Order: sequence, then C-alpha cells, then structure tokens
Amino acid sequence: MSIPTTVFPVEKLINLGLKVSDHIHYQSSPESLVKDTIRMGEGRLSDRGALVINTGEFTGRSPKDKFTIRDSITESSVNWNDLNVPLEPHYFDIIFKKTTDYLNGRPELWARDSYACADPHYRLNIRIVTEKPWLGLFAYNMFLRPGEGELEGFSPDWHILAAPGLRLNPKECGTRQHNAVVVSFRHKMIIIAGTGYTGEMKKAIFYVLNFLLPRDHDVLSMHCSANIGERGDTALFFGLSGTGKTTLSADPARRLIGDDEHGWNNNGVFNFEGGCYAKCIDLSEEKEPEIYRAIRTGALVENVSFFPGTNTIDFANRSITENTRVSYPIDYIGNAEIPSVGGIPENIFFLTCDAYGVLPPLSRLEPAQAMYQFISGYTAKVAGTETGILEPKATFSACFGAPFLPLHPAKYASMLGSKMRAHNVKVWLVNTGWIGGGYGTGSRIRLAYTRSIIASVLDGSLDKVEYKMHPIFKTAMPLSCPGIPSEILNPKNAWADKLAYDANAKMLASYFTKNFEKFRGAVSAEILSAAPVL
Repeated sequence: MSIPTTVFPVEKLINLGLKVSDHIHYQSSPESLVKDTIRMGEGRLSDRGALVINTGEFTGRSPKDKFTIRDSITESSVNWNDLNVPLEPHYFDIIFKKTTDYLNGRPELWARDSYACADPHYRLNIRIVTEKPWLGLFAYNMFLRPGEGELEGFSPDWHILAAPGLRLNPKECGTRQHNAVVVSFRHKMIIIAGTGYTGEMKKAIFYVLNFLLPRDHDVLSMHCSANIGERGDTALFFGLSGTGKTTLSADPARRLIGDDEHGWNNNGVFNFEGGCYAKCIDLSEEKEPEIYRAIRTGALVENVSFFPGTNTIDFANRSITENTRVSYPIDYIGNAEIPSVGGIPENIFFLTCDAYGVLPPLSRLEPAQAMYQFISGYTAKVAGTETGILEPKATFSACFGAPFLPLHPAKYASMLGSKMRAHNVKVWLVNTGWIGGGYGTGSRIRLAYTRSIIASVLDGSLDKVEYKMHPIFKTAMPLSCPGIPSEILNPKNAWADKLAYDANAKMLASYFTKNFEKFRGAVSAEILSAAPVL
C-alpha cells in the first residue's frame, strides 16, 4: 500500500537510507499481515485460526551474537562481558549500510510504529522496518499499539531494522558469524540480521530499557511477570525460561499486568509490552487454560508441528525445537489489566526449576537471602532442552535475566533491595522442578500444587503456619500448606534415600557458592552471609 505522507513522513525513511515506494506496507492490520504471510508461502493457519510459522535457522535467541556499540555513551556504563559484547563504531556503519542496501533490494517491506512502557512517563516510541510480514505481526502483538490519532506526527525514539535473510560477512562486519543483533545507543537503533527468531526484537528493546530506565529515571527494570488481585495487591514472578513465569502469572483469579518485562517506579509497576510471548511445549487447556485459549486468530505460533494430515497443532512435538512459542496481544487473556499497571508489590516470587530435587516447593526468604537468590538467578536445565545436555545442569543468570542487563547486576540488585525494604515486601523462593529425587528419579512438582502454594501465600494463609529452617540453604520452609501433602514441603522427607538427598543438597550448594565468587567484591557482607552452608 502507498504510505500517506501525513501519517508516515517520507523523510524519516530517507534519513534511514531506505527508499520509499508503494511496496512498503505501513501499519498493516493483523488480518493483512496473516494474508501476506500465507501469500508468500511462509505460514499456515491452525484449526483455531492462529498463524503458524517457522523462524528458520534460529529457533531461539543467540546471546553470543548480540553486540553493543562501544562509544562515549556506553564505554564506562555497560558491564562488558561475554553477554555484553562490544563492537566498535565503524562496524555499525558497515552493518547499517549492508542492512539498508539489502532491505532496499527486497520486493516488499513492512513498517510499524509502536511503543514500549504502559506508564506514559517512560514511553519509548519504536519504528520497526522488516522484510517479513510475520515479524510485523509479532511487533503488533508484543509492543504497545498507538491509537489512530497518535500516528499523525509519530516520532520514533528508536528504530529496529530486521533483515532475517541478510547474511553478514564476519570478517568485514566484526561479528562472530553471519547473524547479529547490534544495538547502538548513539544512533538509537537496533539492527537484526541473519535471524528470523522473533524474540530477538522484544529482548533487544528490553535491553535498551534496562540501560535507560535505571540510569536515567531511577526505575528498576525487571525480567518478571506481574498480576494483581481483587483487593489491589500486586505480585511479581521472576524466573528464567521454563520455570513457570508466564504460566503462574496467568491466573484466572487475578488480573494479568504482564508476563515478562516490567518497571518499578515510586508508584508501582508497569508493563513494558502490549502482549505475551509464552512457551507452548506440552501446552494443554487443562493445565494452562488462559494461554491455550489465546491461541486463536491473530496469535503467532512458532516452530510447532501439526498432527499428520491436519491443521491441529501437536504441542508435544519437539521435532523442530523445545522452545516452541506463541505471541498474542495481552487482551487475549480475558482478565488482563488494562492499562497494564499495578501498585507497589506485596509479594515477590523467585521461580526456579530445580532438577536436582533439593529445594523445597516453597521457601520464605529474609532480605539478605532474597538479594542472594536474586543475584544468583538459579534454575537447572534438563536433558532434551538443549543439544548436548544429557543430565541436569545448574544454570545461574544474574537477576533472572543476565543476557538482558547492560549494567552491572549489582545496580539492579541494589535497587530491588532498597524497594523491598522500603515497602516491607515479602519474598518467596518457589521450586517448580523436581521432588522426591532428581531428574530421572523423582517427579516434577504438580502444577496444581504450585498454584495452591502461591494462592496460599497471596491470601495470607502462610503467614499463620510454622516454619523450619533448611539446614544447608537456611531458608524457612512451611510445615503445612492448605491442599499440599506435608511430606513434600520438606524435600528431604520426600526422598527414599536420605543420604542421597544430603549429597545432592551439598553439591547444589557448592554450585551456588562457586557461581557467587564473581559477585563477592560487589555486594555487602550481609548478602554474603546468606550463602548456603557447606
């Protein structure tokens, strides 16, 4: 479609080095984006009306291929490490020219104006230009959507250029291989080349907000989901992929603020996004009804397979990837909180999938323990989740989101600690992993149990029960919880071989201690005192 210049100023694209033509589709409706995807032979409708696509070579993020331009803005601010990889400014110029030349050579492009941050004080306007209509649908689903009146004179704060079909020359571009995500704070631009994985877009903007909000606005940016109860109580759920962050926040008894990215200012929390991006491996209506019912017309489902001869998605099929995903606008969840804001949190949950069967289903944390667990960001990967993993593997990701933190983790941890103390927030460690033994011996804690535990925290039931200290991790374990067998609340009691439990617990504690060595010089003695006892 032609671009009305009153809505989409031509000079904005020209300044980007992009040619303006009738082959640029601007602000296409979800219906048009679905039709364009099918027309190009790149998608298929499920029997529930969702668009199903394959993202190609990459079915997940590639953290080692994300680069931040090192310049006067970032030189002394970014915590340079294996996840914050610097790229010199002249490489940005090369990659930018290659990207715009490539996009100018495409027969069609799709452009979309969106924004991030539900609190208008921190709104970040974003313009996305891409060669794939399904990436445009992802942007429609995941970012906040301006009203028609807001498009007139829309001025982007940041640009995303997404060219999944472009293969970079690593020697010429300074990259590790042919794909890259390049973030330039000076140019206020994100370039995504060589990968069609949609999540790179949303996480790149999250990375930008994790730099800008704490540094410039004293707002804590968080990798967490959030919901709110009938009496206005807000709860946060931190956790790495696969721990239940999206699942547990989609609670029919509470209103969903958001499932992944939030900010916490002096008034409360606000969602960065306009949609949800849920894992859908083994998805069922019985276990996760809110997410299951959101997979309908307008939703974008990635890298799943169909039952043979049908358009019915086989959610258990892992033949393409374990990391199957669906994106949809947040109002596809029937009890979404619109606008996506809430008050000061009363409860914070740190979710971990402990595949060693060591941690209790629920632990109450003192402030120092909360900071220790937050900085540690522990979960465990199990066989089948990644190539080469044959047995449980402990994984630590600072602040439950290390790949997305441009600043030092101590900055985010310090801000969280201050807010927890100022508002007397209760913090809980929830194990959604194994009980009665590790992976292969024990069993996964039932989702129904975890939901009951969280409900008991939120309704205050667990304020009235007795607690016992874990002998190694020193966290407080409830001795009873409504609807939960008491023998699983203390994990050792659920093991047939008590000596094996002790050995596993000491092994996991040693992993925590070893991981925390790199933070020793940046945290207080109080936080260090919360380490497990070997």
